[in-house]
Amino acid sequence: MQPPLSDAFDGITLRRAGEGDLSACAALDLTYETDYVWQVDLRDEYGAIALSFRTGRLPRPMRVTHPREPRSLDHALQKGDYVVVAQGGGRVRGYLHMRIDPGRALGWIVDMGVGRPYRREHVGSGLFNMAYQHARDEGLEKIIIETQTKNYPGICFCQKHGLVFCGYNDRHYRSDDIALFFGASVR
Repeated sequence: MQPPLSDAFDGITLRRAGEGDLSACAALDLTYETDYVWQVDLRDEYGAIALSFRTGRLPRPMRVTHPREPRSLDHALQKGDYVVVAQGGGRVRGYLHMRIDPGRALGWIVDMGVGRPYRREHVGSGLFNMAYQHARDEGLEKIIIETQTKNYPGICFCQKHGLVFCGYNDRHYRSDDIALFFGASVR
């Protein structure tokens, strides 16, 4: 079954991205501010490794830049990855990039962003729901989102949408930020 090419809600159209959308996606302001981060505590004692994450409040708000690679969406489209955009009022408001791994029945959301002026309009939820539906239509069993430990809004987004913490990588991003992985079964 082919996934829908577009979907719409509240004046926002969700559709597969094309080459003409790349510059609009790159121009989005994806910075955010946060008062919280997930702090990592790793102990290796007596042959046992203990790992814990806890929410830590920062002494003042931190402005964070999105860890996007400049040409990643271009490469994603060339490879045929699942890339969708949210458009409203003639402007791209956000995007989502998901790699499909049929061998592991997995949809991996490697990049997702909503421009600052368009947040709290359910754009991210619409993009995620479209990706989830595409994963279901493709017969995938799992979906995973990656985010930074300092992306507390992103962590809250994952938890709100029923994804649970399922791993991390302390050498994932070029910026040396730690990546957190949140996943869910596709039903």
